[in-house]
Amino acid sequence: MILEQLINECTKNNTKAQEQLYHLLAPKLFAVCLKYSRSYEEAQDNLQESFLVIFDKIKQYKNIGSFEGWSKRIVINYTLQQYRNQRVFEIISEKIPDTDDVEIDDENLSIEFLTEIIQSLPDRYRLVFNLYVMDGYSHKEIAEMLGINIGTSKSNLARAKAILKEKIESNNNYSIKKSK
Repeated sequence: MILEQLINECTKNNTKAQEQLYHLLAPKLFAVCLKYSRSYEEAQDNLQESFLVIFDKIKQYKNIGSFEGWSKRIVINYTLQQYRNQRVFEIISEKIPDTDDVEIDDENLSIEFLTEIIQSLPDRYRLVFNLYVMDGYSHKEIAEMLGINIGTSKSNLARAKAILKEKIESNNNYSIKKSK
C-alpha cells in the first residue's frame, strides 16, 4: 500500500495498516526517540506510546507537509511531555561556560560513542541540545515547548556543549580545535 492509503486505512482503525505504517516509520522515529530519551529502553517505550498517540490522532493529519514530519513532531512532543512535570528545567546556579563553537574531527568518533555521551547528559541539557542542534529549533521555540525562558534554553545549550566537549576531549587520543 502507498502511504496515503495506509493513512486512510489507519483512520478506520485497520490494524494491518497500522502495523504496516509502524514498520515503515518505526526506524526513523526510533532514532528521534533515542535522541530525547535517557536510555535505549526508555526510547523503546516512548516509541510505542508515541505510536498510540499517532494512531489516536491520525484523523487530525490534513495532508499538509509530510506525514513523517507530522509523526516526528508527535514523537518529540510526547517525549518532552514525559519531562515537563519532573522539574528537570529548574534553574540552578552555575557558571555558564564559554560558548565558542567547536570543530570536531569526527573520523575518530563512532556514532555509538556520540549517542552514548549525548544520552548521558542531564535531561535539561540533552533536550535543549537535541532540539537546538539536532532538530533546528530556535531558543524561542524551545522555551515555548519546554515551558522555560529563552535565557534558560541558551544556558542549558552552552552547558551541554561544554559537557560534551569535555567528554570528547577525555576520549582516548582526541582533541578538539576551536573553530574561528
